[in-house]
Formats: sequence, C-alpha cells, structure tokens
Amino acid sequence: MVNIEQRHIVGIVIGVLILIADFLFFVKTPWLIPLIVIALTMGWSQFWIDFFVNRRKQKDIEERFPDFVRNLVGAIKSGMPVSKAIIYVSRSDYGALTTHVVKLANQCEWSIPVHKALTNFSAETKNPVIKRAISTVIEAEQSGGNIEDVLETITSSVIEIKRIKLERQASIHGQLVQSYVIFIVFLGVMIVIQNLLIPYIADIQTKGATEFGAGEETVQLQSGGALAALLQKVEMDYSSPKALILSFTRWLTSIRGVFLMLALIQALFAGLVLGKLAEGEIRAGVKHSLILMTIAFFVISLAQGALTYGK
Repeated sequence: MVNIEQRHIVGIVIGVLILIADFLFFVKTPWLIPLIVIALTMGWSQFWIDFFVNRRKQKDIEERFPDFVRNLVGAIKSGMPVSKAIIYVSRSDYGALTTHVVKLANQCEWSIPVHKALTNFSAETKNPVIKRAISTVIEAEQSGGNIEDVLETITSSVIEIKRIKLERQASIHGQLVQSYVIFIVFLGVMIVIQNLLIPYIADIQTKGATEFGAGEETVQLQSGGALAALLQKVEMDYSSPKALILSFTRWLTSIRGVFLMLALIQALFAGLVLGKLAEGEIRAGVKHSLILMTIAFFVISLAQGALTYGK
C-alpha cells in the first residue's frame, strides 16, 4: 500500500498548477504537450522517487546481509547460543540492514523463538535473497542440521550471487552506454525523416503533378493521398470532451502522433531489455524506460513544435 505523505501532495498540487497554466496560456503553442507531460511528471515524481529509493535500499540490504551472516557465524562458533549471538552482532553497523537486525535482536531479547524472529526478519526486509536464505536456515534448524555449516554455505552462496551480478553489470556497462547513444541517434533520424524527408517527398509529388499538366482536381487528389493525410496538421479541439477525443484520435494518426508513439514504444521496450540484461530483472528496466521515454518525448515533441511552428 502506498503511503501518501505531504511531499506527495505537494508534487500533485504543483503538477495541477502547471497543467492549469498550460491550458490557460500555451494552448496554441508548441509547449502545450511538453508542459502536459511536465505536469504529469511532477505529479507522480515523488512516487517514482520512492520506487527508486526503495530499490537502492534493497540493494544495500542485500549487499550487507553477508556481513551480518559472517558475524553471526563467528559468534556462534565462539560458543554463544543463536539468540545471544544475534543480540551480540546487532551492535555492528550494517547500513540499511541495521534497523531490521536491531528488530531481530529485540525479538530475541523478548524470548520470541528464533525461527519465528528470523521469519519476521525476512518478511520485513522484503528481499527475495534474504527470504530464501532464512527459509533454508529455519528448515536446517528444524531438521536438526548444523546451523553453523548452513550459515557458512548461505554466506558463500550470497557472495557468489553478488559477484555474478557485479560481473554482469560490468560487462553490460559498455553496451548500456552504446544503447543510449544509439537511441539518441535513432531520435535524430526520426526527426529528419518526419520534418524534412517526408515533407520534401510530398512537395515533389505535388509539384510533379502540376508540372506534367495535371489539373487542379488531380493536384488536390494527389494532396489528399495517404502521405498528405499524414502531414496534415491537426489542431486539438477543446470545445467538448467528445471533440477533444476525436481530435486526439486524428492527431494519433497524423505523422506527428505516429512518430511520437513510435519513439515512446521504442524507448519503453529498449529500457526493459536494458534492465533485463544489466540486472536480470524486467522490473529493473523501468528506470531505463522512464529515462528513455522522457528523452524521446521532449526531443520529438519540441522538434515537432520548433520545426512546424507557424506553418
């Protein structure tokens, strides 16, 4: 469940104010659509910040978990019971994991069974790696296994997983930068095709029809073709909700709408693929998708407005 705080409300209010100012002062300017996206971005920015902060926190928790397990194994080997060992090692600093370790130690001090306290600990961290590790420890304890050996094995496994992830991120870093550069070049090509090449071809078609003796009706037919229909500038109609929807639908089928949608779709899936390659999770690609979609939107929309303004 999302906790709505004051900063979330402030972001939403700023977004609404930008949206109102946009429709009052920038309706017939190239800034209309970019300011709409800026307003929406301001509205949900705090929620996105929470998402990325939580992902960073989860990474820190996962990285510090082996330190906690190593200290715990050392304390148990010295002859301490598991509960006493947990209380002892909780005095160390484990970054973002410290709060959860302290809670675990407090539960052990309150004589809550170790397996119950560990279950609560894994649930509160909300980290899949820790959940799997704690589940293995609990099963080993309940089956009478040597908890020291289990903890050492878990430590080795977590460190190995961390090493593999770091190697994958290092190997993909160059490809990540290359993908961003390729995407920016792709946007440049799209801008040239949309604003220069296609209008040039349409102009040649119209001039050619006139030079070869075509009548006015023929030229109009030529200009009424699919290419000219795409080039037609669509004005948004705000007179009624129905008129707005119809005008927006026409805009989507125009060349401006088609190229913008293509850029956004490309950015979305390119970001998801980058996240999968870099971190092994589609969800990790949300960050890259958001960055690429923002770049695509502002580059394409501003280029469309700047190059067609006044036409």
